[in-house]
Amino acid sequence: MLHALVTGMLTGLSLIVVIGAQNAFVLRQGIRRVHVVLVVAICAASDVALILAGVVGIGAIVDRAGWVIDVVTWLGVAFLVGYGIASIRRARHPERLETAGRTVGLRRAVALQALALTWLNPHVYLDTVVLLGSIAQTHGSVDRWWFAAGACLGSVLWFSSLGLGATRLAPLLARPRAWQVLDLLIGIVMFVIAATLIW
Repeated sequence: MLHALVTGMLTGLSLIVVIGAQNAFVLRQGIRRVHVVLVVAICAASDVALILAGVVGIGAIVDRAGWVIDVVTWLGVAFLVGYGIASIRRARHPERLETAGRTVGLRRAVALQALALTWLNPHVYLDTVVLLGSIAQTHGSVDRWWFAAGACLGSVLWFSSLGLGATRLAPLLARPRAWQVLDLLIGIVMFVIAATLIW
């Protein structure tokens, strides 16, 4: 139970803590203190919904065809290794998280932008629905829900920290070195999770 919960949280964080438009938007709103709670709630709730959809959807497939778990496991291993390599490569050429940019202050516009950055991003489906859903299945019928809970918790913690702690995080995340260290850690976590899937 605890192992599945921690693995889920680490895997979820490894996938979500990547420099990108959604994280930049959350950080930007946090720094400017514009509808921060709304943005955090939309991003976290969307992630939770997608993670649970992945666990339920892929779980239904596995229940009907048990051999799918082997295929999904090896696809997950391949993806995690590829993702880990990509993270290590990103660490070699670190970027800065730019927080400057036009931010619309209207509540409705901010909500729509948060929804668009989440639901119109094709990577979110691969990361949350397919990958997290697939990895969850390797933990068995009960522990897969603990894995999902850990992934959901990781998402909520990340978006809350990023949005509500933005004024403190901004100087740190503006440094390429911080993202370099983060990408290295993400790469290592991906390799470790891939190894646990194999064993």
